Amino acid sequence: MKIALGVSGGIAAYKAAEIARLLQDRGVRVQVVMTRSAQEFIRPLSFAALTGEKVITDLFSTGGETPNLDSAVEHISVAQSIHALVVVPATADILAKFAHGICDDFLTTLHLATTAPVIVAPAMNVNMWNHAATQQNLQTLRARGVHIVEPGSGYLACGMIGAGRLAANEAIVDAVMQVLEVKPGAAAERDLVGETILVTAGPTREKIDPVRYISNRSSGKMGYAIAEASAQRGARVLLVTGPATAKLPELANLEVTRVESTDEMRSAVLGLLPQATVVIKAAAVGDYHVKAIAEHKIKRGGPLTLELEPNPDILKEIAARKHNQIVIGFAAETQDLLANGRKKLESKSLDAIVINDVSRDGIGFDSDRNAVTILTRDGETVVAETSKCEVAHRILDQISPLRAHRPARA
Repeated sequence: MKIALGVSGGIAAYKAAEIARLLQDRGVRVQVVMTRSAQEFIRPLSFAALTGEKVITDLFSTGGETPNLDSAVEHISVAQSIHALVVVPATADILAKFAHGICDDFLTTLHLATTAPVIVAPAMNVNMWNHAATQQNLQTLRARGVHIVEPGSGYLACGMIGAGRLAANEAIVDAVMQVLEVKPGAAAERDLVGETILVTAGPTREKIDPVRYISNRSSGKMGYAIAEASAQRGARVLLVTGPATAKLPELANLEVTRVESTDEMRSAVLGLLPQATVVIKAAAVGDYHVKAIAEHKIKRGGPLTLELEPNPDILKEIAARKHNQIVIGFAAETQDLLANGRKKLESKSLDAIVINDVSRDGIGFDSDRNAVTILTRDGETVVAETSKCEVAHRILDQISPLRAHRPARA
């Protein structure tokens, strides 16, 4: 699911940043298109950091004196790739241009080039809103099927009171999702039909005695988000989950295997591997197990020493056994993220690896948000802080280009 978010030049332009975030939380990819006037109120860098996507600001970009011809037709490629064009805020000027078919910048040209639904959220001075020209333009746009998110009334930035105040953020997002006819978090694309995706999620537990164990902080939210997004996009999903605290998705094409220890996860994953076309190893698997598990509960006493032995490297074993599957791993790091990630990508013969900084507060473990870098052999994709649902879709977006290098299944 992808939309273009047009931002035009009004004081409410700063609210478009929150709209972008809320749409991402619903599983929507957002590419921002800004008018020149909009850049006087908020900088493109803010949107780039929020969305992880290129922010388009000009119809033509130039390098020296030679125009970049690729940019001359970029509005066509964007127009064909989006499921909706959403404009927040929509000024009186942009409404007039849309109504009269004027295309003098990227946003107005995109409006004429796309066949996707158009949603506009007007915001302006009360007198501008009530002006006959504006009302006539709105009537024209409604007649063409443009969806108008009506502004509210109240105290305006200009100091006046009346209609013209940008609608509430949630009202705009709900209107967009209603037009797209999807439930919150659902993806319209069915680009993974025919794939069988094996996903691992959650922590593992290694017993010390009958009541104690060694584990980690993983909640399973990231793995579950990947499983849910995969199912939404049409894949058959084989989910192997440790004892996670997150709520398990309820989807018809989701087949769940529950495990506890690393050894149990290894057995389950290797058993399902022949069925999979893609493996995404998001589980936080324990690196060690207790050499000698106590038969009875260990009584409190003096110092206790546990002898640990290394667990098998499931991800490396999967990659070694793969025939033509795509294998994507995760690397939870606290330092030297890219260097450690590239090392694991090569040493474990992975197709891609997702690196996240687990030392950052508010993202990663037991959070609904994350920020990652996806490394492949062809480059890297940085996903700025966003919902784990959006991160999941960005990871799944890698499958198509990776598939191009994968031999056909026998």
